[in-house]
This record gives sequence, C-alpha cells and structure tokens, in this order.
Amino acid sequence: MKENLVLANYKVESEAYQALSELKRETTNANYTISQAVIVKKDNGKLSVMDGFVNGATTGDDTMTGGLIGSLVGILGGPLGILLGGSMGMLIGGAVDAGDMADNASLLEKAGDSILDGETAIILLAQEEYETALTAKLNNFEVTITRFDAAEVAAEVEHAREVEKQMAKEAREKMREERSEAFKESVAKKSEELKNWFSHLGKGE
Repeated sequence: MKENLVLANYKVESEAYQALSELKRETTNANYTISQAVIVKKDNGKLSVMDGFVNGATTGDDTMTGGLIGSLVGILGGPLGILLGGSMGMLIGGAVDAGDMADNASLLEKAGDSILDGETAIILLAQEEYETALTAKLNNFEVTITRFDAAEVAAEVEHAREVEKQMAKEAREKMREERSEAFKESVAKKSEELKNWFSHLGKGE
C-alpha cells in the first residue's frame, strides 16, 4: 500500500462534482482507501474549497488527513502561493536539482502552475494498492491526474508553513520600522509647528 496525494484537474466544473460524488459513494475497497477529498476552484488568484468529504472511518493524526489538505490549500491560496506562484516548489523543494525539476516538481509547484483562474480540481489523500483502480474511476471524465508521495507533500507543507511564518515576521518588522520612521517625521513636523506657534506668540501676533 502507498499513501498518495492525488491532484485531478477537470476541464468541466460539473464533472468534478460528479466525480466527487462517485468517490464519496465508494471511499474504501480492496484497491484503495480515500481519507479525504476536496474540490477547489481558483478565482482571481484565490484558491477556495467548494465541496468535499472526510471518510468517517478515518482515525489518527489529523495532520495526515484533513490537516494536510487544509494546510496545502491554505498555502496555495495564501500569500506565499500568490507571491511565488509556480516557483514555490523551487523554494521549498530545494533538495531537487534544477535539471531534475521537470521530473520531480513538487505538488505545490505543479498545482500553482496547473490550477488556473476559473479552473476546478479535486485534491484527495488516498492509500492505494493499485493506482489503476482509482485512476479508472477518475477517468470517467475529462481529467488530468497527477500523483505525489503524501509523506513528501506533508514535509513540503510543513516547510512552507515555516517559510510563511518567517515572511510574516519580516513583514511585521518592516512595518514597525516604517511606522517608527513615520513617527519621527511626524514629531519633527509637530515640533516645527509648535516652535512657529510660540514664535508668533512672542511677537504678539
């Protein structure tokens, strides 16, 4: 059995919902078990969860079920994903040589490139014995399917969240510096105004 995170891009939005409905009817069989699946759509650069389900039989660490997909979507649709776009995988997947990026691109990079504005996709976390079974179910529609090692994606997501924290920290520090400079300028301006005011008073104006 292998744990995969599967990205399925659909040409027709309604077909993504049909596929999700079929997946929900059979979340577990001899060939695969689906932990969670969500439909996402990108509008004006913002990635939003439109629908989805969690397998009621799933137990254990939420980080490897809903937490993983939720964090992934949050990163792709958040400041880091918008800022870096398709180059995000190069930032947080730095262990991959540049020459191998085409073959070893991360989910974050590929998702950033492949889910375009107005497009719809399913992201699901599954344990698979044979990939052909789930592929056959998804292939009932016009779809492009990409699989990623779920453990590698989880590690990437964790790294990306640390990058986001560092970006937020740097942004706060910059804002404090700018506020400090603005405050100094304001103090200098008010000081000049007060001096002028008292100067006029001293002249009896």
